[in-house]
Amino acid sequence: MVIQEIRTIVTCPGRNYVLVKVVTDEGLYGVGEGTLNGSELAVAAAIEQASGLLIGRDPAQIEDIWQLMYHWTYWRGGPVFAAAIGAIDIALWDIKAKQAGMPLYQLFGGKVRGGVLCYEHADGGDPVEVEDSVRSYLEKGFKVVRAQMGPYGGPGMVRHEPPMREGIPGTSFFDPAPYLTSTPKLFGHLRSKLGDLVELCHDVHEQLTPTEAAWLAKALEPFRLFFLEDPLRPEYKESFRRVREASTTKLAMGELFTSRWDCLPLFQNQWIDYIRFAPMHVGGITEARKICAMAEPFEVKTAHHGAGDLGPIAQAASVHLDMTIPNFGVLEWVDFPSAAYEVMPGACVCRDGYAHPHERPGIGVDIDEALAKKFPYQRAFMPIVRKTDGSMHVY
Repeated sequence: MVIQEIRTIVTCPGRNYVLVKVVTDEGLYGVGEGTLNGSELAVAAAIEQASGLLIGRDPAQIEDIWQLMYHWTYWRGGPVFAAAIGAIDIALWDIKAKQAGMPLYQLFGGKVRGGVLCYEHADGGDPVEVEDSVRSYLEKGFKVVRAQMGPYGGPGMVRHEPPMREGIPGTSFFDPAPYLTSTPKLFGHLRSKLGDLVELCHDVHEQLTPTEAAWLAKALEPFRLFFLEDPLRPEYKESFRRVREASTTKLAMGELFTSRWDCLPLFQNQWIDYIRFAPMHVGGITEARKICAMAEPFEVKTAHHGAGDLGPIAQAASVHLDMTIPNFGVLEWVDFPSAAYEVMPGACVCRDGYAHPHERPGIGVDIDEALAKKFPYQRAFMPIVRKTDGSMHVY
C-alpha cells in the first residue's frame, strides 16, 4: 500500500478549516486537519508543497514521514509548517487505525480512563453575568469552567476603533490596570457565590508583562484556580521563573507552542503545571505523544487547546490521545457550527463534562468533500490590539 493522492480542502462551514484526505492505492484513506486561524491558505500551500514528496511512500512509515516533512524544508519549524505536518500526520494515524480495524486510541495502548474531562468557556459583562454563565455550564455537567469578564483583556480593553475599510478588523486598545484590578474581584465574587470546590480557570491570553503576570498570579492565589492560562507571551519563557516564584497559582502555557523544544525548558524548570498545545499545531499525534511523555516525569499535565479555532478532526485527535496518556489533566471543549458537523461527520461527543471518542476504526471523523465545496474559503484576519499609546500589543 502506498500514498496515491493527498487532497487539501479549505472550507468555511461557519469558519475556515484546513482539511486533508490522504488516499492510498488500495482505496483506504485517512483524514487530518491543519487549521491555523488567520493563516489557512499558508498552511494549505505548505501541505500541497510537501505532498509532492510523499506520493508513492508507505503510509505505515509514520515516523519516517514525519521526519522527512520536518527536515525537507531546511527552514524548519514555525506554526505554518507544524500545522501542515500535523494535518498529514493525523491522516496517517487514521489510516493505520483503520487498517488495524480498531479505534485510534487502541494503537496508543488503550484507555486509561473512562472519559476525557473537559472545560467550557463562561463569560459575561460583569461578575454576576459571569456567575450565571458558570452556573449554566455546571448544570450541563461540566466540572471545570473557564471564567472571563468580557473579551480577552476584560475591562482592560478600554476602547475600540472601527476598521479602516471593509473586510479588515478594527482595533482594540488595552490598558492593563483595569484588567489587573478587576480580575481578582471577579474570582472573589465567584468563590463567594459558588463555593471553594468548583474548579475555575482563567485565560490571560498573554496580555501582561512578567511583573504584571506575577502580581496577578499572587492576587489570585486565595481563590485556588484550576489554572491561570497563558500569563505571558511564548517568547518570554525565562520570565516564567518570576511568575512561578511569586505564587503557588497553577500555571498553564503552550497554546502557541509548535514543538517539543518550545516546551522543554518549562518542563525542566517546573515553571508550569499544564501544557496547552493542540496536537494539530505541534506536528500532529506523533510529536504530541513525545511532548506528553517528556512532560510526565516533571509532573506537568496536559490541557490541550480546543477552542473554536480548530475543528472536529483536530478535536478528535486530542480526545483519542487524552484517553491514553497517564498525565492527562483536562481538555478545552467547544461546540462547532452546525454546518461544520455536516462537513466533518462523526465528531466526538461530550456528556456530563466528559468527552468520548467513537469506537469505529480510525479517528472516527470523516470529510464530506462535496458538501465542503459548498462552503468556500472566506478571507479573515486575527483581531488587532494596541496599547493605549497606539503602539502594537498582542491579541
